[in-house]
Amino acid sequence: MKRPKLRKASKRVSCSKRYKIQKKVREHTRKLRKEANKKGVSKRVKKDPGVPSSAPFKEEVLREAEQRRLQIEEEKAKKRQVKIEERAQKRKKEKEDANKDVDPKAKRARQDEAWQLTEKKAGPDKNSKPYLCSELNKVINASDVVIEVLDARDPMGCRCPQLEEAVLQSDGKKKLLFVLSKIDLVPKENVERWIQSLQLEFPVVAFKASTLIRDKTVQAKRRRIDPSNDVLDRSRGAACFGNNCLTELITRFAANTQSETTLKVGIVGFPNVGKSSLINTMKGVLACNAGEQRGITKSMQEVHILKNVKLVDSPGVLASLSNPPASMALRSLQVEEGQESVLEAVRTLLKQCDKHQIMLQYNVPDFRNSLEFLTLFAKKRGYLQKGGIPNTEQAATAFLTELTGAKLSYHCKPQEKHSLPSYMSEAVAAEMKSGWDLDYLKTGNEETLKGVKFPNQASSISFTSKGPTAGLLSVGDVSEDKAGAVATEGEKQNNEPEKTAEEASESEAPERPQTTSLPKKQAHVQFQSVPIDISLSAATTDDAYDFNTDFK
Repeated sequence: MKRPKLRKASKRVSCSKRYKIQKKVREHTRKLRKEANKKGVSKRVKKDPGVPSSAPFKEEVLREAEQRRLQIEEEKAKKRQVKIEERAQKRKKEKEDANKDVDPKAKRARQDEAWQLTEKKAGPDKNSKPYLCSELNKVINASDVVIEVLDARDPMGCRCPQLEEAVLQSDGKKKLLFVLSKIDLVPKENVERWIQSLQLEFPVVAFKASTLIRDKTVQAKRRRIDPSNDVLDRSRGAACFGNNCLTELITRFAANTQSETTLKVGIVGFPNVGKSSLINTMKGVLACNAGEQRGITKSMQEVHILKNVKLVDSPGVLASLSNPPASMALRSLQVEEGQESVLEAVRTLLKQCDKHQIMLQYNVPDFRNSLEFLTLFAKKRGYLQKGGIPNTEQAATAFLTELTGAKLSYHCKPQEKHSLPSYMSEAVAAEMKSGWDLDYLKTGNEETLKGVKFPNQASSISFTSKGPTAGLLSVGDVSEDKAGAVATEGEKQNNEPEKTAEEASESEAPERPQTTSLPKKQAHVQFQSVPIDISLSAATTDDAYDFNTDFK
């Protein structure tokens, strides 16, 4: 028979017994305190009064005490160092004793194996330019159809001549297709004019991706009450236009090719133009990582959308350093890599925007330079540091994110007289259009433009485009680009005239960020005596202050 478990005895006692114990403890502590007071023993350590001020040799005594303290610390440090050296020698001796019996050839072979394993585990650097270029070339070589995604706010700035030329010159007669993304951020008349202009070279599909596609395995948090603005924003973000048109167009093209293999469609373009969002919208599931941050996609990724159609995602095209500063601020990853400051990028981009439309868009008063705009913008959004100082760097990051992301509405005007680039001809344009159902494409674009809610021309910011952006497609281009950038910087420094200290300070003053460092002290200050007229006439006429002097 199993023995039952015995319960432990309870530690509960009666109240009278507990009170009696507490009373005995109090009496005992009181007795100890009295004995300590009689003996003159106290727990408190008396504070060292130091050398009194009336002492005759106070400074010498203090100096001697300090020297004694430093000497004791030096002795302790020496002892510590000796112990460390002894331990190191002991370990070295133990290691030598252990290695006496080991064969040196076997040891070297073991070290080589370990080194090879670590090299295999490390792998290539996914952030390096050669790796990104190789991944982009893989996508171009593996694709039958290449879709170049263009931001509808600046389609010409999103075009890469090197990429288009590489697709046209590649073997296998690849097809090139343009997709105008983010059309809901551009006025309707502007989108129509861009479609007419770009259709002269390649087929163009108007597209608006859904920005609220989530992973099915992750459940969204439910809220009891949704604000009306939030519901409206989510409904606009969830809607997608042009998806059916593009899917049907690719399906018909795959049927016309009559090939048994799956049709591979490569999605290429500069960072943050909407490549991954386009794939997620066509798939209907969060298949690729997408977000406001630029350069999220680092490697090639294949996604099946139909039985015979496969989409291939690619990293963004790397912008060449020979591009204008405005193109580099929008298309390159220099800000994310730390090669360019956010404040400098925002200053460059503000020069390309209409100042009055920026003031109306962000509801800020008139500003003289980018630093003043960022200060007003930071106060408006509540980007404040300790002490209520506006955080201009955070404001610049927010402005740049809105400009490159799918939030701020701005537009560029297409060229009135369209001319084909050097690598294009009418025969090549006709060949690129063959095999596509152009009638269906035209009707699909018209339906897309009818469904999208476009912003007004007045509420969209006018932006000056710098034309096509040069890109890097090979490792050789990367090295040449670095050498060319170094050469151009040297030429600029040699050609620039030397500035005086006063001119340099005046040129840097309007754009200098706010800092808390103290100003440098001047070496000599000279005052020059000036005769002062204190007559009554001078007091009446010259006493007024001219407020326009400080605001010229």
